[in-house]
Amino acid sequence: MSGVPLSAYLVLALILFCIGLYGALTKRNTVIVLICIELMLNAVNINLVAFSKFGIGPSITGQVFSLFTITVAAAEAAVGLAILIALYRNRRTVNIDEMNTLKN
Repeated sequence: MSGVPLSAYLVLALILFCIGLYGALTKRNTVIVLICIELMLNAVNINLVAFSKFGIGPSITGQVFSLFTITVAAAEAAVGLAILIALYRNRRTVNIDEMNTLKN
């Protein structure tokens, strides 16, 4: 078995999730907000893999769900950056506060 206890994984995931949540709620730069959302998804992945390994019946299901969330995170990053580039071309800014309407 591993020498790292389950609580260490959970604390790491908690710290990552809190950093991501703080950044997503307080930052004004859209790129930073997208990065913080990725941090939160990675914290979820750590929880899924940790509970898959240390659960009552250790199996591979947590790792499979983790692969699905990584896929969703990659798609979210690609679509989010494409939207961000389109908004930047129209507005010349990536500040979230200045993107409150759909008009030019």
